[in-house]
Amino acid sequence: MIIPLDPETIFEAVNAALDEDIGRGDITSRAIVRPGQRARGSFLAKQDLVLAGLEVADAAFSAFDYHLQIESAAGDGDLVKAGKAFARVTGDAQTLLASERVALNFLQHLSGIATATRKYVDAIAGTSAVIVDTRKTKPGLRLLEKYAVTAGGGRNHRLGLDDGVLIKDNHLALGGGVAEAVRRVREVVGHLHKIEVEVATLDQLREALRAKVDIVMLDNMSPDLTRQAVEIVRAAEPEERRTLIESSGGITLENVRAYAEAGVDLISIGAITHSAPAVDISFKIRPS
Repeated sequence: MIIPLDPETIFEAVNAALDEDIGRGDITSRAIVRPGQRARGSFLAKQDLVLAGLEVADAAFSAFDYHLQIESAAGDGDLVKAGKAFARVTGDAQTLLASERVALNFLQHLSGIATATRKYVDAIAGTSAVIVDTRKTKPGLRLLEKYAVTAGGGRNHRLGLDDGVLIKDNHLALGGGVAEAVRRVREVVGHLHKIEVEVATLDQLREALRAKVDIVMLDNMSPDLTRQAVEIVRAAEPEERRTLIESSGGITLENVRAYAEAGVDLISIGAITHSAPAVDISFKIRPS
C-alpha cells in the first residue's frame, strides 16, 4: 500500500527547492520567452522505471499557477517502460521553464528510490519476508523518500527516533548489555511501544529472547548464521507469541533472497534510500 503524502510536507519541500533554484527570477527565460506565451511540456521515461513523485512534481508547477496541473497516463507505483511519454503539462511557458528542474529533480530522485525498492521486492517474491527502509535518508527529504519506498512496494521502518524503540550496538555499549538496556527502556516507555534490539551474535540473541523483546534485528549476520538464529527464535517462543525477526547489514540484490529464505520477517535495506540512483526522465517543452 502506498502511504499518502501530507500536503504540508510537499509544500515545504517544493517551496524550499524553488526558492533555492529560482532566487530573484529566471533571467534567461524572461529574456527569451515573451510574457503570456503558452507551451506544452511532456515527461518521457528514458529507461524502465517505477514512478514516484508525480504529486510533488505537480506542486512545483502549481506553486505559480494553481490551475496548472500535470495530466498523467500513469500513477505512482506504476512501471513505466523506456520511451513512454507518461505525463504532460500545459500552461504559461515562463512558468514551465522556471519549474521544470525542481519538478524533474524530485521526480527522478523519488522514482529512483521506487525503482530500486521494486528490484528488492521482486527478488524475494514468493517468500514471506518484507522489504523495509531505514533512517538513512537525505536530510529534509525523509518523508518523501519513505513515500517513494512504499510506491516501490516496500514498507516503512520507523520514521524517526520518536517513532519506536530500537536498541542498537551503541546503546548496548552505554547501557550495560541487552538485559539492562531493555529493563531501562521498560521503565520509561508505555505498554503500547514495541521494543526492538539489534544483536550481532547468537549469545546476544538468546539474551534478547530472555528479555522478551518484540523484535530482534540480526546485524550483519550471514545467511547461514541467520538461518540458525531463526531456528533459535522459533524454538524458544511459545505458540501464542511470535517475535519478529529482522535482517540488516551487508544485504545486496544478489543475496537478499537467501536472507528471505532463511525465514526472517523483515529485511531492512539502507541502500534503497541512501544509494538509489536517480532515473533518467526528460521534459521537453514545445509551443502550444
